[in-house]
Amino acid sequence: MTLAELGAKVGRAPSALSLLENGRREPKLSLIETLAGALSVPAGELLRQQPPSRRAQLEIAVEEAQRDPVYTDLGLPYLKIGARVPSDVLEHLVALYTELRRQRTRPTATPEEARLANAELRRAMRERGNYFEPIEQAAAEELDAVGYRAGALSQGTLLSIVGHHGFSVRYVQDLPRSVRSVTDLRHRQIYLKQESVGAHSPRTILLQTLGHFVLGHDTPRDFADFLRQRVEANYFAAAVLVPERTAGRYLREAKLARDLSVEDLRDVFAVSYEMAAHRFTNLATHHLGLTCHFVKNDESGVIYKAYENDGLVLPRDASGAIEGQRMCRKWAGRLVFTSADRFSPYHQYTDTPAGAFWCVSHVDPARERGFAITLGTPYEHSRWFRGRDTVTRMASRCPDGECCQRPPSTLASRWEGMAWPSARAHSHILSALPTGSFPGVDETDVYEFLDRHERD
Repeated sequence: MTLAELGAKVGRAPSALSLLENGRREPKLSLIETLAGALSVPAGELLRQQPPSRRAQLEIAVEEAQRDPVYTDLGLPYLKIGARVPSDVLEHLVALYTELRRQRTRPTATPEEARLANAELRRAMRERGNYFEPIEQAAAEELDAVGYRAGALSQGTLLSIVGHHGFSVRYVQDLPRSVRSVTDLRHRQIYLKQESVGAHSPRTILLQTLGHFVLGHDTPRDFADFLRQRVEANYFAAAVLVPERTAGRYLREAKLARDLSVEDLRDVFAVSYEMAAHRFTNLATHHLGLTCHFVKNDESGVIYKAYENDGLVLPRDASGAIEGQRMCRKWAGRLVFTSADRFSPYHQYTDTPAGAFWCVSHVDPARERGFAITLGTPYEHSRWFRGRDTVTRMASRCPDGECCQRPPSTLASRWEGMAWPSARAHSHILSALPTGSFPGVDETDVYEFLDRHERD
């Protein structure tokens, strides 16, 4: 019996019955009684959670499978299950779908593969001075299309860029916890939450989302592809918010005045300190002829992200990955947390086995968890920066010697064998790497969110 035939029997539209069938609407008791009469079954039969037979269970499973994007992505025609379709065929279809689903929900990469992908991406960034000309051009074209001239990007200009691509923006409070944004491609609508996510403001997240479509990204093939796309989308957002044309001119003038400053770049373009520092690395080598490094770390010195093309030797594991490594306790990124005013720029010269470097570190007070952002450059380039007159100077011998890897011999002689620390549990060691094409995203939450808002 089709939904139309059943609807005619019970006086309901097929679309209304479809909502019941798919669990999107709860029926009234009177409708359950009417449906039971039309189907010649007891009302209790319709309320049972268990299928009445293995055949019915298989039919339900195949119907549900055909609504799953994992299945629909195969491009197969809809299979109508009639009485002539053998049960063993349905058994095969359900087993194949189950295996396909399992394959798609495996971890995107092993931890080792993920770290190798990070190391390879950082190498590629270093080779090009962290400057991506095609993305700079794409950002410039977007700004030209809406008549941008100079200064911080206004909300009106931002929405004009989004509208230029046929998207609209909607702010909601029930965005799934595992995402920064959700894009409804059917209705060309981007959903955001009207609050910052970490260091990212809503306008940053909006431009990162749009960047995927402007740059022609497809569903990531693997973790390395996902990581590359994320870096490119982030770069696009920064290139729109801190445009190359105006920022490049501003930085060249500041260099001539020997007054380069991340703080000023942040304030002129109204972006976060982290974005300003990272954007400086995009433009410094290409426009100013300066090499530099960028590090983001927590108070214990654990590195979350880093970039360098100035010869600084970052701590790394055997695969070349720096994520999760602990920086030297003599570096500015750790000492800023102990300075008298930890939320003001902290300047320092550091002598290392790879040479002397000047750095400025800043802790963002708006973060729930303190992170330091450090921008540094070789000693010979420090003359172009504000803060070069600091008298703070440290010496680091990492990764060798009695600096950080081993305790000083005087301390070791006093306490070795006499200390028993109770280690804090590192839960991240036990957690599985996120699964799916978009690692860490709960697809069920996303689809339920879109369903919910489509009916609003």
